[in-house]
Amino acid sequence: MTSQLDQLRDMTTVVADTGDMEAVERLKPVDCTTNPSIVLKALGTPMFADAIKEAVAWGKKQGGNPEAVSSAVADRLAVSVGAALVKLVPGRVSTEVDADLSFDTEASLAKARAIIAAYKDRGIDQDRILIKLASTWEGIRAAEVLQKEGIDCNLTLLFSKAQAIACADAKVFLISPFVGRILDWYKKSTGKDYTAEEDPGVISVCEIYNYYKANDIKTIVMGASFRSAGEIEALAGCDRLTISPNLLDELAKDEGKLERKLLPDSRNPDPKVSVDEKTFRWMMNEDAMATEKLAEGIRAFAKDLGTLRTMVQKEMQLAAA
Repeated sequence: MTSQLDQLRDMTTVVADTGDMEAVERLKPVDCTTNPSIVLKALGTPMFADAIKEAVAWGKKQGGNPEAVSSAVADRLAVSVGAALVKLVPGRVSTEVDADLSFDTEASLAKARAIIAAYKDRGIDQDRILIKLASTWEGIRAAEVLQKEGIDCNLTLLFSKAQAIACADAKVFLISPFVGRILDWYKKSTGKDYTAEEDPGVISVCEIYNYYKANDIKTIVMGASFRSAGEIEALAGCDRLTISPNLLDELAKDEGKLERKLLPDSRNPDPKVSVDEKTFRWMMNEDAMATEKLAEGIRAFAKDLGTLRTMVQKEMQLAAA
């Protein structure tokens, strides 16, 4: 029998949402996505002990403000994790711009270009990398500029159609609409349990996917943030799905039939629209779930980024002792 994971590969590009090198080697995804939480976890494994030593030694040679140096070393380590993943997958690796820059377009642009340059220094072309940016108005504007420069972007922390429309307007390469975090909000808000078919996160991704296909929008839809295999099964056929290793393993063990749910020739009655900044901010204001989960996600990633920078500072102090 064919596993559900193999069946899924026939209709959807499977992406691993992890920095676990052993899992990537075993599960063989096409792409990998990372974020500050994933990078921090990967750096806690023995595999990256030498990378930490190298980055700290590099940091000691840099001049300037200690906080700026620790930030630069943290960036170097994120690229080290990404570079290791690039060797294991045939496709792309997503590396995230600092969460604390989510409302600063120019700083996000500078950071994104620096990330691409750091990969190039390691012999990795920009067509192997996706720059991840939060789906704020400022992050989307940064992505619009980067796309014109030939740097493909992955817009993350996406919870609403307003964000998806703005990303389409910016001709973003890929969006990552979150499923599980939307479900979390609705379960907490309503106290109700949802089947995979009525899951608000699944419904949101289906609406975005159908809107894009009906209006011939080329931006790739990559469902993310899954809480169960059922959510993944309900989105079979989506352009891409980024999935954690534990759920990939669950799909690999399941030999039940997987039915395709999303089709590229789907038709949606909603006509193609555009949003300006005023409309975008109002639509987000009217969507309590999207506003709250976007802010919460940025805070969580910023917290893990801060933890990484603190770790770097401690390592540099130990090296100087």
